[in-house]
Amino acid sequence: MITLPLLKYGTTNIDYEIHHQERSDMKISVDLVNGVEIYAPKSLEDEKLEKLLQKKAPWIKTKLNELNEVEHFTSKKEFVSGEKLPYLGRNYKLKVHREAVNHASIYYYQGKFIATVPQKWSQEEIQQTLELQLIDWYRKHGMMKIKERAEYYQNLLGVTPNSINLRTQHKRWGTCTPKGDIYLNWRIVMAPVKVIDYVMVHELSHLLVAEHNQEFWNTVISILPDYEERKEWLRIHGMELHCIG
Repeated sequence: MITLPLLKYGTTNIDYEIHHQERSDMKISVDLVNGVEIYAPKSLEDEKLEKLLQKKAPWIKTKLNELNEVEHFTSKKEFVSGEKLPYLGRNYKLKVHREAVNHASIYYYQGKFIATVPQKWSQEEIQQTLELQLIDWYRKHGMMKIKERAEYYQNLLGVTPNSINLRTQHKRWGTCTPKGDIYLNWRIVMAPVKVIDYVMVHELSHLLVAEHNQEFWNTVISILPDYEERKEWLRIHGMELHCIG
């Protein structure tokens, strides 16, 4: 499996994926889809690798800051009536009712998200509370869809992960740990199912091939011949999924 070590730079902890390859130099990639990825020669000793990463740490931190700035330009949901909330690639209208209640709630009913909030709440209170509740809803209902898709592709690949969970991952859509635990960014449940399938197949394939080498991509393409199209959707639209949370 791919390991997820930490690079310490001042008070900042930077997690990254390390890929050992047959190459003569080290390559560093920083993007919104995969986060920080290090491609290092197999012959490179750990101590020398650590020194090179420390030298590159300021550049990596700058790139991550630039990505955070891009993230801030993403339009956040305000949680007002008429707004559309994404789920599994479709947008569903939100209807907010101010009523004589003490607590807020949000649920999905007949093609809409329905929210009930206390009459005297400010818009800021409404936004903050409904956003947290919607994230909980995404985690609960999205996990059911994730498990359904995972079971299907596990059978095709002949693999069984130790566990599959949703969690917050700001710069990564999926992770496969050395113990075979798969973590997906909870925001992925807002994407089309075909994109969820790509992320799932990607991580399940790491149970067979640890590195992003040709064997790995051959495994992915054997299941999803059009994986590049699905991956491209994430590259283009991934930041739109940061409209919540």
